[in-house]
Amino acid sequence: MRKSLIGVALVLPLMGALAACDDKGPAEKTGEKIDNAGQSLKDTIDPPGPAEKAGRDVDKAVGN
Repeated sequence: MRKSLIGVALVLPLMGALAACDDKGPAEKTGEKIDNAGQSLKDTIDPPGPAEKAGRDVDKAVGN
């Protein structure tokens, strides 16, 4: 019991610190551009249906 409590006490501050990092670095921005290019190519080959478009709109609104 005591070990698990100590583990939680150590992990929670680290999780908070990682959640506070909102700034995107150059590698993350480049990765997003590559992901978007791949998604655009996929959409050209196999266009998304209305449900997938709605899901993407929800993702954009939530920030995912």
